[in-house]
Amino acid sequence: MKNRVITISREFGSGGRTIGKKTAEALGIPCYDQELIQKIAAESGFHESYVQDAAEDSTGGFLASAFAHHPQGHSNADDLWKIQYKIITELAQKGPCVIVGRCADYILRDTADCLRVFIHADPAFRAARIVRVYGEREESPQQRIRDKDKRRAAYHRFYTDMKWGHAQNYDLTLNSGTLGIDRCVQLITQLY
Repeated sequence: MKNRVITISREFGSGGRTIGKKTAEALGIPCYDQELIQKIAAESGFHESYVQDAAEDSTGGFLASAFAHHPQGHSNADDLWKIQYKIITELAQKGPCVIVGRCADYILRDTADCLRVFIHADPAFRAARIVRVYGEREESPQQRIRDKDKRRAAYHRFYTDMKWGHAQNYDLTLNSGTLGIDRCVQLITQLY
């Protein structure tokens, strides 16, 4: 089986976004991460920052307004989910690509030629990485990791009814803290 679509789910600070971009570059295929947010924003009419925040939050989160109900009985979050689902499906049908986050692992779960990857690392590696890469200073890196991962897990659970990060939901899980970013890229590209 040839894996023409790769989904990268990741813990915050594990380097999953970087791994996704480097994998796509090595394979000569597009990587959709921020581009997904832009596409969802363009189709929904919401601002990119709104889509960015709402895309990894759940109904009980800090962006409660994102989930305010329309008179028709559905929420902004449900609208965004439907648009996100449609765009990810279309991108996967269009051709080989890497898709980072946005529950793409679930959305493409019935796609036979999809490699679903989860990137994780120990908290110390992740905390050091977000300070180094993102210049995290305002909040404790450990607290930011906990908060971001909690929101991602809740969002994933809300829309997929699956436990985010559990190995049985992925084809491959990699510890970027022990393997390193480049080795993760190498392993993924070998499986492609």
